[in-house]
Amino acid sequence: MKKTMIALTVSMSMIQGGAAMAGGHGTVADDVIAQQNANLLKNTEGKGFGPQAPRDLNASAGSNTRVFETAPPYTQMNLCDIHFHKNAEHKGGEFTTYAGHGDGHGYHSGFKYDGKLSAQEAKPLDKEVCPSKHGGLQVGDTIEIHYVHSSAQVAPGPTLGTCLSDTLMNPQLRVEGQVFVLVNDDKALDFMKLTEIGMKNGYHQALNIPTNTGKPIEYAGSTTGPKYNEQGSPLQVSWSVRPKVAKVNIHSVGEWCKGNVFKEDHAHGVRNLVTDPSLLSPMH
Repeated sequence: MKKTMIALTVSMSMIQGGAAMAGGHGTVADDVIAQQNANLLKNTEGKGFGPQAPRDLNASAGSNTRVFETAPPYTQMNLCDIHFHKNAEHKGGEFTTYAGHGDGHGYHSGFKYDGKLSAQEAKPLDKEVCPSKHGGLQVGDTIEIHYVHSSAQVAPGPTLGTCLSDTLMNPQLRVEGQVFVLVNDDKALDFMKLTEIGMKNGYHQALNIPTNTGKPIEYAGSTTGPKYNEQGSPLQVSWSVRPKVAKVNIHSVGEWCKGNVFKEDHAHGVRNLVTDPSLLSPMH
């Protein structure tokens, strides 16, 4: 009977969430996200998963005891992947405005830029850029870009699988995270330049990662993405996320989506913010 009641509760939550979406509210019910968080705890409890990501960068509490060695600086690793998420996966710095629960699958959720844009910067486009079945990008949207690095001898390419190697299956991984807001301003940062790659001191590098957006907040975590909303990520990642949001020309983002070595053509969904201390590393 107890199992039946639990199943019924979950079913009703999903129905309510679907009704909310159908009603045009653009977000699932609170119960849907609560159930996903409960399932994450249930599916990771006692199984030895390491600390997870993303997290609230202003919250230092964490009790996950699966420690691992911090990856080297990204300048001593090979860039292997660049991708971005619509809305920030992390919360903190200048991106603390909650976008809502979204569709329950990582889209239209996450965190948005807290600041304001000028009238010109906020002038919408006639057509979205980087279109997908989950919607494209418009002026004023927030994105979080992940520059993924590996200690393996690898080169930049599509998907996180590029970061692994047959000769080194457990490389150290590091992600340099930067949050941007999309603006209608040709004088704003050029996304094509921000993602320019080349060799530097013997390593594949993103040559123009911002250096003026605050001291990166570092912590031990995992890979992200909505597929881990109810499952633990098994990969260990050293994170560095910059607290300030930079403005990027939306037209340049659209151009990048039309063709790049990473074969990225749209924004990824976000993973629910991980909040349970048992799944977070302590921050100092």
